[in-house]
Amino acid sequence: MGNLFVIDGTDGSGKQTQFEKLKESLTNDGIEFKTIAFPNYDSPSSSLVKMYLSGEFGENAKDVSPYIASTFYAADRYATFKKDLEEYYNNGGLILADRYTTANMVHQAGKISDSAERNKFMEWLFDLEFNIYGLPKPSRVFFLNMPPEKTMELMKNRENKFSHTDVKDIHERDKSHLIDSYNAACSVAKDYDWYEVKCCVGDKIRTIEDIHAEIYKEVKKVLGK
Repeated sequence: MGNLFVIDGTDGSGKQTQFEKLKESLTNDGIEFKTIAFPNYDSPSSSLVKMYLSGEFGENAKDVSPYIASTFYAADRYATFKKDLEEYYNNGGLILADRYTTANMVHQAGKISDSAERNKFMEWLFDLEFNIYGLPKPSRVFFLNMPPEKTMELMKNRENKFSHTDVKDIHERDKSHLIDSYNAACSVAKDYDWYEVKCCVGDKIRTIEDIHAEIYKEVKKVLGK
């Protein structure tokens, strides 16, 4: 089996930026890897995800059950892994993922306020993705802990990733969802032993290079480099 490193966090936390920095460092050090970003918007398997995010099943994120929404994302991951990554991973390959099952654990778990109900959902989700779909468990999940007041500021002028316009999807435009997702993420990160990267020191956001250096040090540790 190979290694799977996941960069995750709430919307606007800098996932894509850190993903690109990690690719750059691995390339410079001559370490072979493959990459994937979820949802896989280039694949037909993301069709239901796009419909969900554009508000076709409900204008607000909480209009759609976390169980139902999670199945859209899980099917996209399964199709992508089976088609593009399974053989490489099983032969010892290294995969970098911009979001993963972990994104469902953040965004969908954030819809559930009751802790017992949330735990029940997490157990169901874990079983769905890792047992039923047979997706690989990450070697390490890097959780970018960026406070919601900072992410909202950073997202203000950001382009929508699948419509390529400035129209926000149902997650991005719902401030209460962003805050609930952040609170869920902080809880889940502890419960599932994610590597937490604190993106702020006091009220100041750390530099991209500083955050990357912390992540890459841990990656090399796991790889035994």
